[in-house]
Amino acid sequence: MSVPEVETKLEYETAPFLHSLFANDARELHYLESKVGVKVVTRDGWISFAGPDAAVKAGVAVFADLEKARRSGSEIGSRDFRLAVDLVAAGAGSVAELSQVRLLGLRGRKPVIPKTPRQLGYLKAMEKNDVVFGLGPAGTGKTYLAMAMGLSLLKAKRVGRVVLTRPAVEAGEALGFLPGDLREKVAPYLRPLYDAIHDMVGHEEGERYLADGTIEIAPLAFMRGRTLARSFVILDEAQNTTREQMFMALTRLGEESRMVVTGDGSQVDLKPNVPSGLFEAERALAGVEGVEFVRFSGVDVVRHPVVGRIIEAYDAHRSSSG
Repeated sequence: MSVPEVETKLEYETAPFLHSLFANDARELHYLESKVGVKVVTRDGWISFAGPDAAVKAGVAVFADLEKARRSGSEIGSRDFRLAVDLVAAGAGSVAELSQVRLLGLRGRKPVIPKTPRQLGYLKAMEKNDVVFGLGPAGTGKTYLAMAMGLSLLKAKRVGRVVLTRPAVEAGEALGFLPGDLREKVAPYLRPLYDAIHDMVGHEEGERYLADGTIEIAPLAFMRGRTLARSFVILDEAQNTTREQMFMALTRLGEESRMVVTGDGSQVDLKPNVPSGLFEAERALAGVEGVEFVRFSGVDVVRHPVVGRIIEAYDAHRSSSG
């Protein structure tokens, strides 16, 4: 017995507005068709969906979500369109919900907006907890979103400074022999953090914060013996901390401070006989009040789409090869 088909037509005020909902690329509609099993036709300022009732309802729900996000000021790119389709198909949230969370975006700069439900959960975890671990592959926004949260809290005067640190594994004990002052010595290891600062607040303001110590960047070795009060601390590349370094970093927090620890357990650069402090922290701190772990995966990668597929392929290969 065949499933009866239905058809629904949506009309919009202008064709350009409708086209903006599918990233101005009609080829994206094929993804919707293949994902939910609906036939899509569009012309001028209307779009129609035909197929089984559930599929048509899914198509309508996707465009309702995209319209809400668009009218709230969000630009819809190819990735946003496909994410909206995936979320409706999975019944797992909406693009409009993601677009409601905006960090920074001052002086004409684009605000930082979570791109996946996991990223949204990460930002909420940072609001709620004193210590958050953001774990997962490169390109998932772990460090970038932590930086955005830190700068947002700084702008709101909820913290007095942002402290950025990471282990300079490649330099080993030779850090003191590198040319230049401390900032110049560690710059190669902290370049992604500098880039994020300048991207979010601009080069001039970022350099002013760095010059007056409002934003402090230092290798992890320089954190020993300090107590960091009213600070937002980001420990980046934490998979390359030793167990002693991780414990030392976590116990630097003073009054009204928070810490975000980011790392990727698949990219440990420590010597084979040196255990990672990140792995011990995962085991030791599970269930501790005020500490939350957010684990990203390949679906959260917001770089080129092929990066996510590469990560998933490597994960599958390594799992099968033991």
